[in-house]
Amino acid sequence: MTTLTESEAQGVPPAGTRTVFLLAHTGRPAAIRSAERVVKGLLRCGIGVRLLAEEAADLPLPAEVEHVTEPGPESVEGCELIVVLGGDGTLLRGAEFARATGVPLLGVNLGRVGFLAEAERDDLDKVVDRVVTREYEVEERMTLDVLVREDGHIVHTDWALNEASVEKASRERLLEVVTEVDGRPVSRFGGDGVVCATPTGSTAYAFSAGGPVVWPEVEALLMVPISAHALFAKPLVTSPRSVLAVEVQPKTPHGVLWCDGRRTVELPAGARVEVRRGAVPVRLARLHHASFTDRLVAKFALPVAGWRGAPQ
Repeated sequence: MTTLTESEAQGVPPAGTRTVFLLAHTGRPAAIRSAERVVKGLLRCGIGVRLLAEEAADLPLPAEVEHVTEPGPESVEGCELIVVLGGDGTLLRGAEFARATGVPLLGVNLGRVGFLAEAERDDLDKVVDRVVTREYEVEERMTLDVLVREDGHIVHTDWALNEASVEKASRERLLEVVTEVDGRPVSRFGGDGVVCATPTGSTAYAFSAGGPVVWPEVEALLMVPISAHALFAKPLVTSPRSVLAVEVQPKTPHGVLWCDGRRTVELPAGARVEVRRGAVPVRLARLHHASFTDRLVAKFALPVAGWRGAPQ
């Protein structure tokens, strides 16, 4: 994880031509109200707002709000920040825009946990103020580059911010896989699959599968078996320079590859999935200097009553 001051961030337009891209889960009434509040606050301070046309149609917005019809990287061109209002799924959708363009992502959690989010719905006015005054820092989060091979040929490439998971496609039967680290086999087992994750994703699917929580500033890759039937099927934490691989065995039912739970591709028997550190990070805008420990306690509502701290 690399932290940059906002003044060091690249590509921020000068004052007077500032535009923020807003992404919201408009299927929720709370998100609609929050989006209206953020849009009006930014416009009042002279900052332009751009939305996808499909989302803008659900919002009663002023005429000066800019609409774009194509939800691709070009829709964020010229924006200094992507503000996302929603839960984890919406934040990961915003990460797709952020990675493709290098524009920092600022998440406001309207869901449950929202580890990627920097603010909660009660902080909307503060979010607007910090965007207006540029009082935020930008940090880079590691991603994963993922490729699928069949008969030695690359047939699919993808990426992930949280995790790439190889999973069984059929509920009735186990998926037989062999895991590999840096070109050497580690273990063969049957189970529900394997999660390969970044430190950012260690609190997501990998955590649910029994993996460790890894602090974001630690550069590492994680491999976590899912419900494995094996004597040795423990989570592994490897070097960020490692290459992780999962081979779907020839006589097992086909599996599926999921990247961040958003993009999927079928894995026939014999397919091989390789995961390595991504060449392009995702940039997150941060409003707070709170430690990750405090974030962990708050997000998971961990019991800390009785803690007295180190002697003074």
